[in-house]
Amino acid sequence: MATSRTSDSANGPSGGPSDGPVGGPVSGAGHELEDLLRELTPQVLGAVVRWSGDFAAAEDAVQEALLAAATTWPRDGRPDSPKSWLIQTASRRLIDEVRQQQARRRREERAALREVPAGEVEEHDDTLRLLFLCCHPGLTPASAIALTLRAVGGLTTAEIATAYLVPEATMAQRISRAKSKLKGASFELDADPDRLRNVLHVLYLMFNEGYTSTSGPELHRSDLSGEAIRLTRAVRAQLPGDGQVTGLLALMLLTDARRAARTGAAGELVPLAEQDRSLWDRDHITEGVALAVEAFETPPLGEYQIQAAIAALHDEVDRAEDTDWPQILALYGLLEDLSGNPMVKLNRAIAAAMVDGPDAGLKLLEPLDDELAGHYRLDATRGHLYEMRGDNAAAAEHFRAAARGTTSLPERDYLMTKAASLS
Repeated sequence: MATSRTSDSANGPSGGPSDGPVGGPVSGAGHELEDLLRELTPQVLGAVVRWSGDFAAAEDAVQEALLAAATTWPRDGRPDSPKSWLIQTASRRLIDEVRQQQARRRREERAALREVPAGEVEEHDDTLRLLFLCCHPGLTPASAIALTLRAVGGLTTAEIATAYLVPEATMAQRISRAKSKLKGASFELDADPDRLRNVLHVLYLMFNEGYTSTSGPELHRSDLSGEAIRLTRAVRAQLPGDGQVTGLLALMLLTDARRAARTGAAGELVPLAEQDRSLWDRDHITEGVALAVEAFETPPLGEYQIQAAIAALHDEVDRAEDTDWPQILALYGLLEDLSGNPMVKLNRAIAAAMVDGPDAGLKLLEPLDDELAGHYRLDATRGHLYEMRGDNAAAAEHFRAAARGTTSLPERDYLMTKAASLS
């Protein structure tokens, strides 16, 4: 599991360069319609999948309904119940498709009898069931994550392919195969430990992509991180006593609390140590700290509980210099023992540098040359530690290497600015 992107300390003692339906420039009204359709898409898709049992056909029908809405609503006016309109339109499109294919007559008969009643659709939000369906144990973890990011998170196939460093065509095939495997699968909530682990991992990745986009001109995709928080709240409502679920929600809230301070007036990235902490969301911090304490006291102790405890230590202090780095170092040691993840090792090296000096951190980075070979975060971290050490030439070299490796424009600009300031 990738475990460092939600921590603003992941790329250096000063915070580093990265504290997881309708496109194109549009008017204010267009943005409002775009936001509404994006919010409703997973709910509508979940309802149509539950009704039809055919993921691929349901997705095609929902896409047609969204296109019809984008075309007709600006002209004819928005219906009183947009969600009902979309579900009814998608269900009718699906029925029409079924009727045109003689080989699928049995589905036609069932669909004709079971058209979704307009009065029922507002009573259900099937997004959570859709999430658990996408994390079906019959899918590989890679396929489950890709499908969920596409169906529930709203990422395009190209964005998912970029995040996983594979060609877009390869990712499209993976998603298509996953949808085919889900045909006829049970559409019920299932808290099996393996599936729940997949669900939480997908939500974690979805939040990270929203909090720090892997590519493009924007640092944040708040719609995506907000949806990840909403879905995690929904999972916790079903499993209130699960420490990992509670820990993940705490981690998201404590991390998202810093969002407003992560960019400057021109959209430039602001590292953790330089952020205006008065801009942090105190309601998120209060709730997140309470949840982090609750999660840490709920055995067995897992990765999300420990990460939430680290995030709480960052958020509880008003000044960066008051951060309890020895406690954070100890927690990263515990997390490394638990996960063995190379990103955790990288974070531990940063904490060690803050406690014992940059040479201690650089020493801990050496084994990562094999595990994280070519990863820009390793170069970014070395850049910060060499800067701490006073070796500006080496720091600038690593910042430039990191800038070449990232596909995020705000991160690239930050890293190039750092390199230029040290040259």
